[in-house]
Amino acid sequence: MIKAGIKWMFLIVGTMIGAGYASGRELWQFFGQDSSLAIFMFCIMFILCCAVIMKISFKKQSGDYLPVLRAIVGKHLTGIYDWMIIIYLFTMTIIMLAGSGATWQAFHFSYRFGVMALVVPMILLFVWDVKGIVTVNSVVLPLLITGLVVVLIIFINDQQLELFGHLHEITNWMSAFPFTALNILPLIAVLGAIGNQMKHKGEIWIASAGSGAILGVISYLYNQSLIEISDEIMLYEIPLFAILKHYPYEMMLFMSVMLWIAIFTTAVSGTLGLATRFRNYLKQPLWIVALATVAVMLPFTSFGFSTLVEYLYPLYGILNLYVLFSLLIYPLRSRFKIR
Repeated sequence: MIKAGIKWMFLIVGTMIGAGYASGRELWQFFGQDSSLAIFMFCIMFILCCAVIMKISFKKQSGDYLPVLRAIVGKHLTGIYDWMIIIYLFTMTIIMLAGSGATWQAFHFSYRFGVMALVVPMILLFVWDVKGIVTVNSVVLPLLITGLVVVLIIFINDQQLELFGHLHEITNWMSAFPFTALNILPLIAVLGAIGNQMKHKGEIWIASAGSGAILGVISYLYNQSLIEISDEIMLYEIPLFAILKHYPYEMMLFMSVMLWIAIFTTAVSGTLGLATRFRNYLKQPLWIVALATVAVMLPFTSFGFSTLVEYLYPLYGILNLYVLFSLLIYPLRSRFKIR
């Protein structure tokens, strides 16, 4: 049970820590100054939402997200949010592809080469179906999380930042809602696809609490670091590089690899949500469905990474608020049979 719970925990973290999050761009878009309470609220809401989604998925033994979505928003809104999830996963994966292009571009490779460097191994991974994806997440995510936390702690120590110096600054607390809401749809898509692989209810709380705690700590450390370099962030498409410029080239190279891994895991999660949704219609192996999906995405990667994050993330953060509140009240609604 513990081993399975940790496996799902890394799947959740891998879904969250993508190009927008690991680069710092998404965190700065929503948080920044006065956000200590917002990050704490995000952590709590994230844990509750993951637990509710996994409970529904486990109960229904689902193999794709549609039954889970129907339980959350009701049958009348399922069609609308189904299309929203499809569009969101589609655009999110495009953002990951663009993020890969931007990462390789920082090392003087072509943008297109960076995009294809993500596409090829991602499609190959789908040959091993869902089990292969979960296994890869379990291997690479601990390395990514450790690397990111170590860099942030070193930066905070070197800059002599007061780690808890901004705890009293809480006026931006409302941003917790759109930030949490932004990340709900991919979680529904991915966790809805593994319901038929969960064996015990205990896996749910291990995965939910563990992923929420990890993301809460990283978000707080990252946000504190970004506040220190706020004047420089506009000069960088990837804010993480503004932190890394203070350190040797080897550290920048290592963290660029970690960033690319984060991009890779989220691109895989987004494609997994789409491929499992369409597999029953296309009646093809998962890797062929994934290949067809990514082929449609490639022309859209030319918009650029920061542009996509700047406009699409806030929009989806607002549109998903209804799903967020539906998840938060779901335990009460189920208990009292509210329809």
